[in-house]
This record gives sequence, structure tokens and C-alpha cells, in this order.
Amino acid sequence: MSSVLWLIAMMGPKQGEGSPGDSFKMFIPMLIVFAIFYFMLLRPQQRKEKQRRKMIEEIKSGARVLFSGGIIGTVVNVKESTFVIKIADKVKIEVARGAVIRVLEKGEKAEVDESTQSR
Repeated sequence: MSSVLWLIAMMGPKQGEGSPGDSFKMFIPMLIVFAIFYFMLLRPQQRKEKQRRKMIEEIKSGARVLFSGGIIGTVVNVKESTFVIKIADKVKIEVARGAVIRVLEKGEKAEVDESTQSR
């Protein structure tokens, strides 16, 4: 990372120069930093969110799901903005769609990824 900063500093205007094109050269390092920021942080995050939304849209009745609160249950009914979940015999709850972390496959144990938990 320090080599990138060094490169940006070297591309900046030199003392004593003052031509009109120099003002444009001052923005080049900022554009480079923004492009790096976009491709390293923002774009992958947008891709993950798009995959997550697609996963939530594809959930159907009978699917086992893990929610952000740690609740595991089977989807009984799919509504527009919520799921009705069966968590035990004769126990059903309604949970917001956005709370879904992932869909569990048959026989899969629910292990929460440590990187998604806040400390």
C-alpha cells in the first residue's frame, strides 16, 4: 500500500510548475485511489448483496433456513416481506426476509461463519 501512495505522490505537481494542465494532473491521483477503492471494496460487496437477495427470493416452503438471530427453522409460508417459520412442533413465528443468513441443505449442521458475526 505504501508503494501506491509513493506512486501517487510522484504523479502530483512539482514545485514551480503552473501551467493550466497541472490542475487536471492533481485529480489523477484521487481518481486512481477511487478506482482502487471501488474495485477492491465496493464492487465485491455489491456482488455479495446481489447474491444474497437472489438467495432470499428463491426460498420456498419446506426450506431450512438460518436467521441472523441464530434461529433455525423450516419455512412454512412465504409472504411478500416475511417468512412464517416452524421452529418446533406447534410453534410458528414470522420473521423478516432480511434476517436470513443462509439456506441450509438437508442434513447440514448450522455453523455460523465467524466473519459475519459482530463482536
